Amino acid sequence: MRRVIARIFWVFSRWKLVTEPAQDRPTILIGAPHTSNWDFVLMLGIAWRLGLDFRWLGKKSLFAGWRGPIMRALGGIPVDRSDASRVVSEIVTRITDGEVFSLVVTPDGTRGGNTHWKSGFYRIARETGMPVTLGYVDRTTMTTGLGPTIELTGDVRADMDVVRAFYADKAGFHPEKKVEPRLTAEDGL
Repeated sequence: MRRVIARIFWVFSRWKLVTEPAQDRPTILIGAPHTSNWDFVLMLGIAWRLGLDFRWLGKKSLFAGWRGPIMRALGGIPVDRSDASRVVSEIVTRITDGEVFSLVVTPDGTRGGNTHWKSGFYRIARETGMPVTLGYVDRTTMTTGLGPTIELTGDVRADMDVVRAFYADKAGFHPEKKVEPRLTAEDGL
């Protein structure tokens, strides 16, 4: 049913799905640049069209009240931003305990206002051995989809150089809110 909904969405959407094939194994899916709540709709459209088994991280306030069951049914995992390090360990534990899913992460965070990407995606990928797939929204071309999948090497700066090169020409719904792909860990290198 989700694939049918996604096909209808892409037929009528102003956005065009331009994507590399989905990975045949679980991956960390980066959603960037994340500058609008509409990114969520596009993410669902991409994942459902490609038949991905995925979960996504969202601030815990999205799961309050009547929205909670809906968000969980859509694959959401609530995040308590006051203890972000706990999220990484919980996700790593779920994966190492045998849960199989791709994880959608928006490392630039809260649709603007940050100076660096959050590093949780990097730590989860390194600790689980999962590759990282670069998903994107590009308002300038009205395209969205999945880009290349990379294996992180542990050389943070080199890995992030690859990520930066991919996102250099991508602009979200609100280009002025874009956060350059840079981790705080790079500042000390």
